[in-house]
Amino acid sequence: MKSQLPTAPCPLDPQPLRSVILLPVSVNLTILVLRSWPAYEDIYKKMIEIAKFLDLPRFPDITEDCYLHPNILCMKYLMEVNLPDEMNDLTCQVVKMTGIGEVDFLTFDPIAKMAKTVKYDVQAVAVIVVVLKLLFLLDDNLEWTLSNIAEKYNEKNKEDKPWFDFRKWYQVMKKSVDEKKQKWEEARAKYMWKSEKPLYHSSVDRAVVYKRREMVVSLQKQFSTLVDSAPTVEKKSPSSFQFNWTEGDSARTCFHGHGLQGILKKKDQSLTTKNSLYWLSTQKFCRSYCKHVTTYEESNFSLSYQFIINLFSFLLRIKTSSLHEEVSLIEKRLFKSKYSKTKKKSRSRKGRKY
Repeated sequence: MKSQLPTAPCPLDPQPLRSVILLPVSVNLTILVLRSWPAYEDIYKKMIEIAKFLDLPRFPDITEDCYLHPNILCMKYLMEVNLPDEMNDLTCQVVKMTGIGEVDFLTFDPIAKMAKTVKYDVQAVAVIVVVLKLLFLLDDNLEWTLSNIAEKYNEKNKEDKPWFDFRKWYQVMKKSVDEKKQKWEEARAKYMWKSEKPLYHSSVDRAVVYKRREMVVSLQKQFSTLVDSAPTVEKKSPSSFQFNWTEGDSARTCFHGHGLQGILKKKDQSLTTKNSLYWLSTQKFCRSYCKHVTTYEESNFSLSYQFIINLFSFLLRIKTSSLHEEVSLIEKRLFKSKYSKTKKKSRSRKGRKY
């Protein structure tokens, strides 16, 4: 006669599993309540940390056909800020000369020893700022002189392709940005820090909670119509463009089709800028142990440069110092010889000290 050994329930037996599922379980739910808008830099740092922590493999290659490539992003932001289409050729040249359009430079690889990270939108906007400095210098002098030349030409040749007028563009963009900022601040002030879908603790309360929510929304609409004569505007579908420019709009001039003939000149078979000067946004970079690469104080720069930096910073919702830092890094790649000379001079001065 075989001895019967004590048996334990098999872990794959459905009966004990069913009994476990039916047991009451108390769960503590933590509801996240947002009270402020997260900063771009914080989101960017957290994203990089998560990618490294999860040991994610190399991301898909970013080629010239990819939306994150600087050539495509530069085209997008040139349209956004109402700049001439001809500037796209110049931005592509800067991207090629600096090497920031290479696949290895753009593609993120978290598990690499020296993982490079790229702020794609900020980098593309910084390229446009550098091109504007190459064309207009942005020293509160040359851009207005070129604007006077363009204005005179446009008055005499109204039927021809208009030349780009920096002063007129500045006036149009400043008015549009001020209006957009005011609307944005009003929207943030009126923003309700509540979820659109009501929260309920059990399925029994679901119908009651939704009914109360509908009553509150209907009452809010009725009171808003009594207070405001203007009807409430429905939510627009999301778009990556904040400004829309159309040809033939008398209220807001569209500069997409304007030419750069007054700013460029022919040299052999190529076009070069009439402006031969350039000033570097940062003469000396901070040391490696410093938290920031550059420092930005508005009082040290021209009003034109401040306006450009503030314009793009508002579009991307970033700090002006972050954009200035990216502009300085692009210039460091574009003017390598200039920075190498300054390094040699600083070393020679240090060597002479006793």
